[in-house]
Amino acid sequence: MAVAGRETIHSPILRAHAKMMVHLGPYDYSITRDEKGSIASTTDGTHTISDRLGWSFGEGEVGESYLFEREGKFYEARISYYTKLDGLDFSPGRQVAPSDALLDASGILMSETEARRCFGCHTTASTVDNRFQPYQLIPGVTCEACHGPGLKHVAAMKAHKFAAGMKTIFNPAKLTPTDSVDFCGACHRSWWDTTLSDTFGIANLRFQPYRLENSKCWQKSQGRLTCLICHDPHQPLQHAAADYDSACLTCHAASHTAKLAPAAATSEHLPSACPVATKNCSNCHMPKYPVPGMHFDFTDHDIRIVRAGAPYPP
Repeated sequence: MAVAGRETIHSPILRAHAKMMVHLGPYDYSITRDEKGSIASTTDGTHTISDRLGWSFGEGEVGESYLFEREGKFYEARISYYTKLDGLDFSPGRQVAPSDALLDASGILMSETEARRCFGCHTTASTVDNRFQPYQLIPGVTCEACHGPGLKHVAAMKAHKFAAGMKTIFNPAKLTPTDSVDFCGACHRSWWDTTLSDTFGIANLRFQPYRLENSKCWQKSQGRLTCLICHDPHQPLQHAAADYDSACLTCHAASHTAKLAPAAATSEHLPSACPVATKNCSNCHMPKYPVPGMHFDFTDHDIRIVRAGAPYPP
């Protein structure tokens, strides 16, 4: 998360590509590199419009998207870099329409609300005292993005006033299970965000908090299953299925006679033991699906028994 947003001059992806080109619709797009950063250009063969990219959002596993400024307003570039392609394609949901003029085809004007939310999830302290201040932000998601301002906390801890120091910082670990998932959902999309935006079907696959709260594991866990059970926000994301087995087996014993963790043992009924396997649980119960236009297979957090031929759950 620390590299979720940065100035394009510091983007390793753009540094590694002096020039990228792609033909999409009626336009040719390119991103070229110079000593000051990167420039995105769009041409219809007769006229060309170019903008210096200001910010890259995304840590690179899926790819990167770009923002630039034009006449003091933020625009989202129509094209993004995708790691699987090692090249450019339309940004998610940003294909050009036949009616789009060259100016519109190069980027999409963002409202202040859109820009504020975009910077708010990819950087730290872009909004202070309810004022959007993108020129004074801290790149990436740092400690203060989740824990709030830390000056008083650091001062108290340095003075060995540990009890007082802990009261000056916000600790998301103390949230209720629902609030905890919604807290993560502030950026990763909560159940309410997804429902109110009417985003259903495969398009919401990458909204993990929404998908999690739809699953029976969430609904029957009595508050035990939150994002933090599987993911440590202070550590890099684990990719191997085996890395998550211990979380699954905390509730779902390896066998009906196995000893459950104390939290699970107090349930009204014992969670079912899997009759198929006791390892690599997420490979079967959290399958990966490609999201159209994203060039990446995302893990479905709607934890369930996946039956052959069953429709994709909304």
